[in-house]
Amino acid sequence: MGAFSKKVALYIRVSTDAQFEEGYSVDAQKEKLEQYCKLKDIKNFEFFIDGGWSGSNIDRPEMKRMIEEITEGKICAVVVYKLDRLSRSQKDTIFLLEDVFNPNKCDFISLNENFDTTTPYGKAMIGILSVFAQLERENIRDRTRMGMYERVKAGLWMGGGRVPFGYDYDKNKDILIPNKHAEDVRQIYDLYLQGYSTTQLANMFDVANDKHITNILDRITYLGKIQFRGEIIEGQHEAIIDEETWNRVQIERQKRSTKNAITSSYLLTGLIYCGKCGARMRYQRWGKKGLKIYCYSQQTSKMNLVKDPDCDNMRIDACDLEDIVIKSLFDFTKNITSVGKTIDIKSSAISVLQQKYDTIAAKIKRLYNLYAKSEDELLLETIEENKDELIKISKALENEKKTSNVALEINEKHEIIKNLKNAWESMSMMEKQHALRLCIDRIEIADNVIDIKYNF
Repeated sequence: MGAFSKKVALYIRVSTDAQFEEGYSVDAQKEKLEQYCKLKDIKNFEFFIDGGWSGSNIDRPEMKRMIEEITEGKICAVVVYKLDRLSRSQKDTIFLLEDVFNPNKCDFISLNENFDTTTPYGKAMIGILSVFAQLERENIRDRTRMGMYERVKAGLWMGGGRVPFGYDYDKNKDILIPNKHAEDVRQIYDLYLQGYSTTQLANMFDVANDKHITNILDRITYLGKIQFRGEIIEGQHEAIIDEETWNRVQIERQKRSTKNAITSSYLLTGLIYCGKCGARMRYQRWGKKGLKIYCYSQQTSKMNLVKDPDCDNMRIDACDLEDIVIKSLFDFTKNITSVGKTIDIKSSAISVLQQKYDTIAAKIKRLYNLYAKSEDELLLETIEENKDELIKISKALENEKKTSNVALEINEKHEIIKNLKNAWESMSMMEKQHALRLCIDRIEIADNVIDIKYNF
């Protein structure tokens, strides 16, 4: 290894569940690493200690600091008690060796395995060990998955992780139990069917964001079933949503997805419905140049879209319908633009909260570093207090972001409505379709009666 003109990094990692395990505690690792430095007559060394961090990845504060100092040329060697203290991931181990240590002329020594990358043997054996460690983890994972599949086949829940909103996990019975949020789930389904958007629902309930609402609406778990590896299995847990409601929501999800995904060159595609049978209506070419709007129930080639095979709704000229809708839209939005106001988005509030969040997060990191060195119980109390404060700020920050997102959505609608009539002729087909979908929920046609339902 040669003389150490730069400092040597003594890296220690202890996971949360092994802090007091014999041979793995911070003190035990420090003692062995200090003995090594005495034996090698290394005077210039520094400890880098990640206490309470998993080895599944390298996203750890002291690991990041050590990598930064290696790339700055401040460290000539990294010494660990055991290879898995560096990382339990083959990918990360190879990354550190090949992309961090070697390019920056930084040696790596693992005491337990007696490996030293200054020798060809050490380099080869570390790679081999990493491969076999990864292989063993994959074997364990496969065995775990097989056991999990047997549990799920029996209708039991997969485990305590990622429990769906509205349920708690009963470890004794291995099933899900509805909790106080079960009623929230029912309300989310009901309100969605009433026309509320996922963004609106996210602001009404104690959930992370609109994507969380989407996950709730798509989860078949609420039917008392379990989805595992593409299979739907009858679970032993109580259903929160009845099958009819769940199916209606899935149909509505598909309808809204179809409406928002603009793939047609026709202006009103996805918005028009039969006022007699409730089926969708579509454009159909009529002669060489003409276009008609007619009910899908009158087209037997797509039986899944038929609502009433005997529907006698008349066909309407597409150009006439588009003219009527556009005129109605201009007249309707003219009354709105006079009272519409742009909502002020308080980006400064988000900046202040984000700054507070970053400051406290950095403070917690420093406190953990101090605790790793002194193990002072008073520091743990301070850490918990700061964690509670961080959670409060995080919630406030999330609420501000939600408010801003809603404001942006409203402002977008307002700007489109305000300039709609003047800009219409210069807008592309896609822009016109987008504007219509922002303003109109659906258009129902029953013979010569046209009912346009607006979103506001």
